[in-house]
Amino acid sequence: MKKLHYCILVICALLNFNSCDFDDYQDDPNRTTQATPGLVLTNLIVNSFNIVDAAPMLASRMLVYTDGLDLNQYYGWTRSGFEPYDQLRQVFKLIEEAERVDQANYIAIAKFIKAYHIYNLTMTFGDVPYSEALSGFDNNYLPVYDEQEAIFDGILQELEAANNQLSFSEPELTGDVLFNGDILKWKKAINSFRLRILMTLSEKSGSSTINIEEQFATMVSNASNYPIMESNTDNLALEYFDVAGSRYPYFENQNLTGAYLMEQTYVNFMKDNEDPRLLAIGSISANAQAEGLSDNDFNAYGGLDGSASFDELNAQRASGIGSLVNLRYSVDPSAETGVVMSYAELQFILAEAAALGWISGNAETYYTQGISANMEFYNVEQPLIDNYISGEFAAYNAANAIEQINTQKYLTYFFTSGWESYFNQRRTGFPNFSVGEGTLNGDLVPVRWLYPEAESNVNQSNLEEALQRQYGGEDNINGVMWLLN
Repeated sequence: MKKLHYCILVICALLNFNSCDFDDYQDDPNRTTQATPGLVLTNLIVNSFNIVDAAPMLASRMLVYTDGLDLNQYYGWTRSGFEPYDQLRQVFKLIEEAERVDQANYIAIAKFIKAYHIYNLTMTFGDVPYSEALSGFDNNYLPVYDEQEAIFDGILQELEAANNQLSFSEPELTGDVLFNGDILKWKKAINSFRLRILMTLSEKSGSSTINIEEQFATMVSNASNYPIMESNTDNLALEYFDVAGSRYPYFENQNLTGAYLMEQTYVNFMKDNEDPRLLAIGSISANAQAEGLSDNDFNAYGGLDGSASFDELNAQRASGIGSLVNLRYSVDPSAETGVVMSYAELQFILAEAAALGWISGNAETYYTQGISANMEFYNVEQPLIDNYISGEFAAYNAANAIEQINTQKYLTYFFTSGWESYFNQRRTGFPNFSVGEGTLNGDLVPVRWLYPEAESNVNQSNLEEALQRQYGGEDNINGVMWLLN
């Protein structure tokens, strides 16, 4: 290395380079310093939307974990992380590369992915850095925390801009492993996601500067400008393949074949009402196997109590009453697509909007389409779908519409949509999530996570200001954010 430095200095001297800069010798002319937007897009899609995870299923009373005390299941969580900001750096890179080659559709998709990550961050913590979230590129490493109302207003505007900016006349997208460059599907996903956000704000309708109901109604009544999902083929979902690095996240996961069992809240909704989706989601219990019961017998399925003490939970497991998840999740490398947002969810959102009087559509029609769409996702045959919808449990009842809609919506979230099952229950209270002897937050289901500990060290002043503004200065998992206040 010393010889290299000496040679460079000699060369500079011989050529009389009075301003010779060592940095000139640091760039490898054979190594690219630019990336095509398509390459950045592929990486960003996979890292942003590969969200199949058991953790929200535990918190949402769909699964239990029996090989240790899981804090998601027992509501004993504390901090979450700011990892989504890593993806926002990739969003910045995508915009940079798209501007370099003058391709606006990549910029529109970048805005959507940015809105997606900021949505999840604010739903997790409350106020978070937004307006200055990428200001590190401008040497501002202490971003302010924006108020949650301003954050939602901002991401709704970004989604509006993304939809408007997407153009069918732009060059073909490359690297799009979600929709293979189909601009209409991107528009449908962006607008459907925007409707999710507006429904998330339902408790602030009439008390916010955001025109929540008006935005919702404008979009639904103008399909030419705001196309939305029309079938399961429009689902915002990542497909898995039998290729290294692209397989279903729980493929060959040993915990899924022994440690994770179904929770009774979720199982009983399906078992008690002969919901045919249970056959695709769960496996029959050990007791049912010993008794020779058929996979088609709903009595063959059972769930454990996720709020029981750990000792009691394992006693239930040992008794053989609990069902494991369906074997396909661990033996099929392409078990099912990783759904981020589904057409079925959108139909339930529209059903709730109609029931609230936000739009003029028929709430029952949207509701039944939501059930049908999710059952079709699990390849349930039409006669079974019709029979379920006409049954006492699922038959639409306008007097109980909000609970019914959100209970059925809950049933669609198994291993899909990340933490949306928890977020939606937090907003509506449906269905009830049990708290019992084993839970670690008293008789409360937490409503947020603590900020990352690193923020106390590197951005303390802005963090303390945000805590004082929201939670009386205390970082508390039971602190009520603006959204819920």
